[in-house]
Amino acid sequence: MKNLLKYLKNYRKELFLGPLFKLLEAIFELIVPLVMAEIIDKGIGNNDKKYILLMSGLIVLLGVCGLGFALTCQYFASKCAYGFGTELREALYKHINKLSYESIDKMGTSSLVNRLTNDSNTVQNGVNMFIRLATRCPFLVIGSTVMAVMIDAKLALIFFVVAPLIAGIIFFIMNKTVPMYKNTQKKLDRAALLTRENLEGTRVIRAFSRQQEEIDEFNNAVNDIAESSVAVGKISAILNPFSFMIMNLGIVAVLYFGGVRIDTGNLTQGELTAFVNYMTQILLALIVLANLIVIFTKAFASAKRINEIFELQPEKNSEFAGDNNSENIIEFKNVSFRYSGAGDNSLKNISFTLKKGQTLGIIGGTGSGKSTLASLIPCFYPANEGEILIDGINVNNYDKDYLRKKISIVPQKAVLFSGSLRENMKWRDENASDEDIIFALKTAQAWEFVEKMPDGLDTFISQGGKNLSGGQKQRISIARAMVGNPDILILDDSTSALDYATDLKLRKALKTDMSGTTVIMISQRTTSLKDADKIIVMEDGEAVGTGTNDELLENCEIYREIYNSQMNAKEENK
Repeated sequence: MKNLLKYLKNYRKELFLGPLFKLLEAIFELIVPLVMAEIIDKGIGNNDKKYILLMSGLIVLLGVCGLGFALTCQYFASKCAYGFGTELREALYKHINKLSYESIDKMGTSSLVNRLTNDSNTVQNGVNMFIRLATRCPFLVIGSTVMAVMIDAKLALIFFVVAPLIAGIIFFIMNKTVPMYKNTQKKLDRAALLTRENLEGTRVIRAFSRQQEEIDEFNNAVNDIAESSVAVGKISAILNPFSFMIMNLGIVAVLYFGGVRIDTGNLTQGELTAFVNYMTQILLALIVLANLIVIFTKAFASAKRINEIFELQPEKNSEFAGDNNSENIIEFKNVSFRYSGAGDNSLKNISFTLKKGQTLGIIGGTGSGKSTLASLIPCFYPANEGEILIDGINVNNYDKDYLRKKISIVPQKAVLFSGSLRENMKWRDENASDEDIIFALKTAQAWEFVEKMPDGLDTFISQGGKNLSGGQKQRISIARAMVGNPDILILDDSTSALDYATDLKLRKALKTDMSGTTVIMISQRTTSLKDADKIIVMEDGEAVGTGTNDELLENCEIYREIYNSQMNAKEENK
């Protein structure tokens, strides 16, 4: 938790004034039993109605002042806690966006979302309750005990018996429930994961008629949470009855021994009433303190989970942001790569060069390492061995923002965001004009359907592009990557939803409209790659063949098998 305290630095005033006003409220609360004792002993004892009304007015005044102090404390507590929560979430979100792919894969998207929302809210609530109650509860316990001792030291011995008994019950309950709260947070991660998977994969679930199975799995997850919470609740339920039982027995003891001391003249009736009030205040303060400990326990558990994110190292970055006039725009030198936790390398000893304006095709079976190779170029993952050079500079030495502005990548799954088509098209270049956008749409063979839309570039794109077909999403994603004329364009199997005719038009347009851009095209179709300047054939993470289409047909058996399995007479004539 202490690592998160730096986000309170802008709220030092609220952090001081909030507890101060709560302390003043507690002081006024401790005075009330003394005033009541005076009313009983002097007002009621002497039948002095004027004195009773005067002191009753004082109690009302103390109550009003206490309310004012409580509201003021609440204001400062809310300002501090919600300000702290805002800064924490902003810092956390910023840090997550700086994490490497490897770190994000390690933590998991659902867990990151849960920690950013649920855990940050829990920590925020902990700060709020700390300001409101952390000073009040201990002060009331100590203050009530001191006031009782001042009234009658011998009778106050009952307090020193009752308070430890109640504290013991609280400690027992906390010792049992703290681990259970931590376990509940982990189960919340599981429920969040299932929710995300089910909402994103709803079409697949319905296609396989798996609705009931997924509902059952989700129900099991939330039932686990419910069972864990109920188990905690059952243990926590012991607190109130046992505490009140001990308190009531303590009050009985106070009344019994207090009555004896009244008979001997060592205590007045009003002082005995004050004693009972202080006993009640101690109990209620201890119960609030127990609830406060629960809140703090949750807050500390959530703070630990948040710190686990901050402990993840952000993506390594350098300050170099320039060009080196190298003949080769991309060069791989004996590159090998292994995912974190994997037993074997996903890429093994890959070497090739690519000149500016050339087209590189990458083909191979599922899991052969095609997408992994592409993800190393913009340095989404660092190579374990070898070097990757862009314009003669190692990718690890680049400023990552500068490097990725040189490179546009269209992933396998087309990702669009809710908003207008124009807003989506400006992701790479926010200053792009409509002419630039339309040019990119024409090159990507998307303008033919965009211009027919009633709203054109102002067409609203729903979340994930759900109001577009698969081919339309792919073409818009390709067009978005072309805006701003990147030096390198990576198409990671991003034409799979296009028919052969549209695919051919796209490749011809790329040659004509983006002749200065180096294109890396990953595809399962040999027709999409046969005009490439160089083709790499991947198999089990290794480059088993490199060359042009004709060279590979002659020298690479794997490529020849793929080619012959796909080609027919009509495709051969294209």
